[in-house]
Amino acid sequence: MATGDQTDMFSRLKSLLPRGWFPDSTPLLDGLLWGYSQALAWLYSLYLFAQAQTRIKTATGGWLDIAAQDFFGNGLVRYSGQSDDSYRNRIVINIFRERATRYGMQRMLTDLTGRAPLIVEPARPSDVGCLGVTAALGVSMLGSVVTPYQAFVTVYRPSANGGANWPGINTFAFGLASTSGLLPSTQLSPTVSDADIIAAIEATRPAATTVWYRISN
Repeated sequence: MATGDQTDMFSRLKSLLPRGWFPDSTPLLDGLLWGYSQALAWLYSLYLFAQAQTRIKTATGGWLDIAAQDFFGNGLVRYSGQSDDSYRNRIVINIFRERATRYGMQRMLTDLTGRAPLIVEPARPSDVGCLGVTAALGVSMLGSVVTPYQAFVTVYRPSANGGANWPGINTFAFGLASTSGLLPSTQLSPTVSDADIIAAIEATRPAATTVWYRISN
């Protein structure tokens, strides 16, 4: 017997009846109470389910999507076929993610694409070097102190093989001693779009700064 199941509810209901009102054997009364117990057990399970949906750590299904909608709007939607545990991990990471810093932007773009971006601040010596210290013509990037609060960001799309090694219908190799097959559209299209990358940059860009970005393969 577990707390809140039909047997537990039956024993609770029967314990509330006044002593002496009924004999020891009450099959008709028991049948009536078992019906009530089933309804109460279902209500208790619904209560437990509703309680779990009030916390991100225990929410499931569409309720977890609603929690993400509350925090991020349309900025953190569930991937196609993504499990609750994987999606929950993404939500928690993004809630406590560092933002409005260079490291925060770098970390978010790396987590999003799986590839570290190249971030260059023209007024930052460690990015562009300086004459007599780390700079060398043809090696270091050209810096400038007249472009404060600006950065150039190169973001690389996620690595994926798409339809690699599969012959296309219009290719000469199709059907000639070469294995062919049908690939799902999810394998041919990236899971991270350019719009997702731009949104990540905007979400981590400090206010009153200018970020020039380039998205590359």
